Amino acid sequence: MSRMVDTSPTVTHSIRESLEAFEQQHLSRVAALSSQSKGREIDEPPCPIRTCFQRDRDRILHAKAFRRLKHKTQVFISPTGDHFRTRLTHTLEVAQVSRTIARALGLNEDLTEAIALAHDLGHPPFGHSGEETLNEVFPGGFHHEVQSVRIVRYLEPLNLSFEVLNGMESQYGSQKSVTLEGRLVKLADRMTYLHHDVEDAVRAGIIQETDIPAEITEILGRSRKERLDKLILDLVFTTKAQFQQAEETGSEADIGLSPHIYEAMMALRKFMFKQVYLSATQLSQKQKIRRVLHGLYEYLCDHADLLQGKNPLDPYSLKESTKDVQRQALDYIAGMTDRFAIDSYTRLLLPVPQRVGMERLFVEPDDEGI
Repeated sequence: MSRMVDTSPTVTHSIRESLEAFEQQHLSRVAALSSQSKGREIDEPPCPIRTCFQRDRDRILHAKAFRRLKHKTQVFISPTGDHFRTRLTHTLEVAQVSRTIARALGLNEDLTEAIALAHDLGHPPFGHSGEETLNEVFPGGFHHEVQSVRIVRYLEPLNLSFEVLNGMESQYGSQKSVTLEGRLVKLADRMTYLHHDVEDAVRAGIIQETDIPAEITEILGRSRKERLDKLILDLVFTTKAQFQQAEETGSEADIGLSPHIYEAMMALRKFMFKQVYLSATQLSQKQKIRRVLHGLYEYLCDHADLLQGKNPLDPYSLKESTKDVQRQALDYIAGMTDRFAIDSYTRLLLPVPQRVGMERLFVEPDDEGI
């Protein structure tokens, strides 16, 4: 299923061109080739040592929005334990799982990794509870996948390739990426978060492994390692068979799990929503999150000067990207980390203790006129 390539010698050959030739020789016929990218919104000279997708990956890794993922919630807010996932560690695990699967399928690993690393850049503080709150307060609604694209196009412009942007956009809802790499990341994201969210929930004492229904464990496995292995292997071999069938019939290739494995995965997801994501512990936190983000949004909309280069809450102040104050407030809050949002709410909306009278506690009696 590999492509034929012209191997005639050339006088000059850049490292990038060698990498592009390697892709043409060794990747699947259905893989996205960097040499055939639709390009960027703003043309720029190619890198002599990296393909366009490698360049995109590097830009994402060096972005400030990527670094902020370190202090954004995955499931648990600012966990004190060292081994709980954050949005950053989740992203790195998605990238690893995605790249492993891409290599096994002969797809473009660099494109896959770039999409995976960027897929959650737009997540607001406090995870999905934060997202739900911002979706309530902003008239146009809020979805982190859409915000991810907004960040790399407007707020922190990276001028990424079309294929990476499309892969990011397609993570939202039922949209389907034009590349198989983008579709792969969408499935890998779900597989990965179910795997590690179970582990974190067990560590937090919210559930036990034995709580997972038998009809799920009988199919996916009784341990976290078994479940992730089963999902990855099923995706690889089911998709390989589909690729072969598509080549024989001339139909479109696609990415997918076998039906019974997919149903078991969705049953595990339903279990996690009931027992973990919507548990009493998480719901009590959700009310506090709503209060913090609602308060910040209303305050910033009423104090537009804070969003016009006079913001005292730097270093996370965004450059003016639009004259819409509501949009500015949303962009600003969505970019906050958990702890920065809490600190901002405390400084802007809670009273500050005053030391009035403290200087008189140790005044000599004579000074009091006694």
